[in-house]
Amino acid sequence: MAGDLVTQLNDPGNVRQIPAAEQECVNELLREFSQYQVWRNTTAAHCEEIAQLILPTSRNTFFYGNFNWPGAKKTQQQVDATGALALHRFCAIADSLVTPRGSHWHGLQGDDYVTKDRASRLWFEQTTADLFRLRYSAAANFAAQNYNNWQSLGAFGNATMYIDKIDNRWHRGSRGLRYKAIPFGETFYGENHQGRVDKMYRWFKLTARQAVQKWGRAALPPNLIAPLLQESQWPYNFLHVVKPREDYDPDRLDVKALPFCSYYVSLEGRCLMAPEGGYRVFPFAVSRYDQTPQEVYGRGPAHIVLPSMKTKNAMKVTNLKQAHRNADPVLLLAEDGLTGMDLRPGAMNPGGVSPDGKPLVHVLPAGNYQIAKEAMAEEGAIIDDVFLVSLFKVLTEHPDMTATQVIELVNEKGMLVAPTLGRQHTEYVGGMVPRELDLMAEQGMLRPMPPRLAEAVRAQGHGAYEVTDTSPLAEAAKTGKVVGFNRTIENLREMVNITGDQSLLDPIDFDAATPDIARINGVPEKWMASPDMIAAKRKARAEAQQRQEAIQAAPAQAAIMKAAAVQAKSGLPTQQQLPAIQGGGVPQ
Repeated sequence: MAGDLVTQLNDPGNVRQIPAAEQECVNELLREFSQYQVWRNTTAAHCEEIAQLILPTSRNTFFYGNFNWPGAKKTQQQVDATGALALHRFCAIADSLVTPRGSHWHGLQGDDYVTKDRASRLWFEQTTADLFRLRYSAAANFAAQNYNNWQSLGAFGNATMYIDKIDNRWHRGSRGLRYKAIPFGETFYGENHQGRVDKMYRWFKLTARQAVQKWGRAALPPNLIAPLLQESQWPYNFLHVVKPREDYDPDRLDVKALPFCSYYVSLEGRCLMAPEGGYRVFPFAVSRYDQTPQEVYGRGPAHIVLPSMKTKNAMKVTNLKQAHRNADPVLLLAEDGLTGMDLRPGAMNPGGVSPDGKPLVHVLPAGNYQIAKEAMAEEGAIIDDVFLVSLFKVLTEHPDMTATQVIELVNEKGMLVAPTLGRQHTEYVGGMVPRELDLMAEQGMLRPMPPRLAEAVRAQGHGAYEVTDTSPLAEAAKTGKVVGFNRTIENLREMVNITGDQSLLDPIDFDAATPDIARINGVPEKWMASPDMIAAKRKARAEAQQRQEAIQAAPAQAAIMKAAAVQAKSGLPTQQQLPAIQGGGVPQ
């Protein structure tokens, strides 16, 4: 066996030759990566401190080269669980307000020219439904990865989602999307001049066997051949670099026609693991909770309350000691007093009191435990406030609230939460959807576009549509318009009832308001009637009204006709003949 291994290692056919041009490209990428490491180290140190307190599973993952033995203990520094619980609740709150499963939390729409076309509106609605179906399929794994990103956002202020199509090697014949939440410790961001993340250095680890599965045996560098043959479980370092292409040429037919270039680099082998690739759309959706001026990386709720979390953690240590002293107190004895006391339940200790009944053994006071509990509660309230937990406690504290009160309360909470969570639609959702639509188009999964939308796409490209926010957070903000409209109608109706003047309703354009109210309330476009259908309904209603009026007028007309027939038989002039007779004419 050893001889076979030596033979394979010495076989020139097993050794990959690295061209000089490739080596120069790798060196340039590694030089840039080293700069990104330096600029992120301070942020990494803060995140390491946060992870110790509220997310120990992420400890020792923020610096390049860190290694954790599987199963290593990580909770040694965590004493108080308030921050960890607040982070868990923050994930639930953020997910329910911005990306709730079971509802369409974003939509698609075009400009005014496209939106006027009902076929285009239906296409956007159907495409949105198709996208959500793919996103929440079991193979896509979006729900689990999305939760990981909310967790990363709450703890470290940054989250990254990588969107790719399903690998057909493991899902044969399948088409669809696949999502991967990238741990913050693996990501190094680069911003463009407009503050948008358009460059990503992702550091990750693979064993030699996994590297062969991903890129093939021929791509393996020489120093990873022995680990492959030995089936080593040691993980090696790789980079995935995505950045804007400097030599972008949309008229070419190779990778240089793609706006973003892509490189996979082996750090141990200092070589490329695959030929240069590219993307039409940036494949990473990056979310940052809050940004400090002149900083690329975000800061999360945990950064804001890090002093409170550290204080509460220290308080918990002291309080545990104090509680221990209260439960198992320190005893004070005289210098020559009782020794060898039996502290078991029910034990008797002769000599523990004086002849006059005074105790000779005293308990050392342990301090005011209630004050310590109140101080901890104050710090806990601060943590809950920043993680948005306290905003929603009122819903459980007042279960007897009416539906109207609940709606008004949720609207108020939405206004308070919108400044922090509202930006997640722009960066996070706005970064995912273009990539998802691009992958759907690549796999032939988009429906045929209606003529007007196709015309706009040819003229504007990706600018022919925009991502709309239809999350509960956004809908809560929009409902104010509907509430205002309904109150106006109620006031006008009351005035009409008092004055009897129907013209007071004339300023209201119901034809314009009704479709907008329906869209604000989330009514699907296919449930709404088209302009032709509305015109047909109004025509049918007018015709029915005419028929009804004719039916109602029929008895009177029949009576007139009968009277005319009686007059004709009697020889008296009819109503039609009277004008001619009075004018001197002779009836014909």
